[in-house]
Amino acid sequence: MNKIELLAPAKDLAKAKIAIRYGADAVYVGGKLYSLRSRASNFELSDLKEISEFAKQYGAKVYVTVNIVFHDSDFYGIREYLKYLEKIGIDAVIVSSPALIQIVKREAPNLECHVSTQLSSLNSDAVWTLRRYGADRVVLGREASMDQIEAIRKKVSVPLEVFIHGGMCSNYSGRCVLSNRMTLRDANRGGCAHSCRWKYRLYDGDELISDPECLMSMSSKDLRASAYVERMIKCGIASLKIEGRMKSEYYIGQVVKTYRKMIDEIYEQGSLSPDRLAYYDDELSKAENRPADDGFLSGECDSSKHLYGVNGAGVTHDYVAYVRAYDQIRNMAEIEVKNVFARGDEIEVFGPELDNERFKVQLLFDDDWNEVEIANKPTQILHVRMPFATSEGDMFRKVRRNDD
Repeated sequence: MNKIELLAPAKDLAKAKIAIRYGADAVYVGGKLYSLRSRASNFELSDLKEISEFAKQYGAKVYVTVNIVFHDSDFYGIREYLKYLEKIGIDAVIVSSPALIQIVKREAPNLECHVSTQLSSLNSDAVWTLRRYGADRVVLGREASMDQIEAIRKKVSVPLEVFIHGGMCSNYSGRCVLSNRMTLRDANRGGCAHSCRWKYRLYDGDELISDPECLMSMSSKDLRASAYVERMIKCGIASLKIEGRMKSEYYIGQVVKTYRKMIDEIYEQGSLSPDRLAYYDDELSKAENRPADDGFLSGECDSSKHLYGVNGAGVTHDYVAYVRAYDQIRNMAEIEVKNVFARGDEIEVFGPELDNERFKVQLLFDDDWNEVEIANKPTQILHVRMPFATSEGDMFRKVRRNDD
């Protein structure tokens, strides 16, 4: 039996490399055209070639999103684009149009064609229909419960992909027009303004009927499906997908590594104990900036899964530095500052080959080897004495007070 794939997002070349180094089996990225995350940095054609070559060094795959809702004018140039992706060794494209499936199979037959969650595929007949068009994999809609996923899997041999982590849509994925209506930014063509996360006052005519002290949001909690990973493995899901092409390098590193370790442990041990699941949930929480739950997977849906009041969105300041290099003779790490920390702070370091080692900052220097008391300049390069070895690509975060 093939091991389940861990599929990670990346909005640019640097983050794609981090995802692969931290344990992703595949990454999905967007080009400058045809992608639903048009406000991400996205990849130039040369970047796509570079990440394809980089991924092959790690035995990983690269999928390119071509998943906007196509209008007639969008088909101009698509054939040449697909042929280029095939030529540079991209493994698959993610599409949301049955017409595009057929174009891919005709113009670039070595590319696999994965059908996006934008089509909201939620039953076995839909999956088989997409297979007849030529789809090699179907990404199920995030509205499916775990019981429904298992039932679909029993009826189809088509490889299935399921979202396990990240942002959710307050409407059916890919069917929302709030952003179009309010900002003229088309959510289905890469311009979603996340209008569901805005704050609203509710009126009945001219009468305010909502709490004036607590504006309403329609935002959904984020998805965290860690409790269902074992069931997904055992029922034969092909790929577990993390959402977040707009997310930071820290989010990608932490979430990818946590699911990598969880998946490997399930294969090695056969299952996870409640204590081990709690450990992994705690690790995932270190990268969250909104409340999370299991979405629709439990089969239950009530108001507790939405953030109608204060939506809880915020930026975590735990992540404080990125390791650029390590001097084994001096036992010094060269770091790039991301958030404020100071001498005396307790720091936790993690990386592709390093698991949550802690130390207290004692000696901190700038590039001229002047001692520094507080690191408070983003992107500043500093040097810190380490009691253990670290490597380029490792990350520093502050230890939370409730960790002890």
